Amino acid sequence: MIELAAAIVTLAEEAPKILLVRSEAGQRASLPCGPFDPAGHRTLEEGLRTWVREQTDLHLGYVEQLYTFGDRFRDPTERVGGPRPVSVGYLALVRQTAVKNAGKGPAETAWGDWYRYFPWEDWREGPPAILDALIAPGLEAWIAENADKTERQRRRERVNLAFAIGGGAWDNEKVLDRYELLYEAGLVFEAAFDREHIEIRRAEIGRAAEPNLKSGAALIKDHRRIMATAMGRLRAKIKYRPVIFELMAPTFTLLQLQRAVEALSGGRLHKQNFRRLVAHEGLVEPTGQMSGATGGRPAELFRFRREVVHERPAPGVRAPVRVRRQAR
Repeated sequence: MIELAAAIVTLAEEAPKILLVRSEAGQRASLPCGPFDPAGHRTLEEGLRTWVREQTDLHLGYVEQLYTFGDRFRDPTERVGGPRPVSVGYLALVRQTAVKNAGKGPAETAWGDWYRYFPWEDWREGPPAILDALIAPGLEAWIAENADKTERQRRRERVNLAFAIGGGAWDNEKVLDRYELLYEAGLVFEAAFDREHIEIRRAEIGRAAEPNLKSGAALIKDHRRIMATAMGRLRAKIKYRPVIFELMAPTFTLLQLQRAVEALSGGRLHKQNFRRLVAHEGLVEPTGQMSGATGGRPAELFRFRREVVHERPAPGVRAPVRVRRQAR
């Protein structure tokens, strides 16, 4: 069975949002998804767009395929003898829009802050508290629990590379690596839910439990893995392709553009360096208009300069995000 799932991203009030669906009361949220119909869908992408339209009434623009997930027993139907599903994940970018219920079922749709699902990825206000309070101690315990010295060393190297615990630079693109490591160490909800030897009462996996999850809210099946892949892909892509403008209004100030890049990257940028880089890359052009909605002095409005995609092979925002952990 092939499932098509979409990580649909938008920006609102300097926060990256992900579109989520909940088909039943008490069920964990999911990405918009549905099975591929070989007879009714000409292509996988056409099937994805059909399911998104039926569940959210949203017509997608920018879409790209991410990855295919097929780990055993990650879907409850397989655990009870059903077919083994293969999930094909996609990334879609849209400007903020009203999403309403559509289709035949009683699906509930809403935009959710993606840092609610990955709280350790937001460094805009400094290192997230969850790293030292929960993740670092949990990973240390996971390293120590293995009796084999070589395996302990291998685990420590993985932890240091993914979470920069040894004092190195934080790589904001390694979102999936970090999530997979936390899953393997049993520090995210899905890991406990998926392990057959751990008993979890139905009440503990219900909707009311989600806000209390210390390691981020959970999604069904592999959907948080798909979201992590989408986040890492988008963080990498804004550096060499002008995809950030798929999320911007037609006109914007340079500060609004900077805040959008920071929201997606999860770290702060140096204001003057960012503006010099944008000017050097020729990504934007002035509109000749001013915005009075800045709360201070009027700011000049800009728009995306589309000619840049024909002038160089990889136009993007390569500004370095200021993120670094101190050695423990």
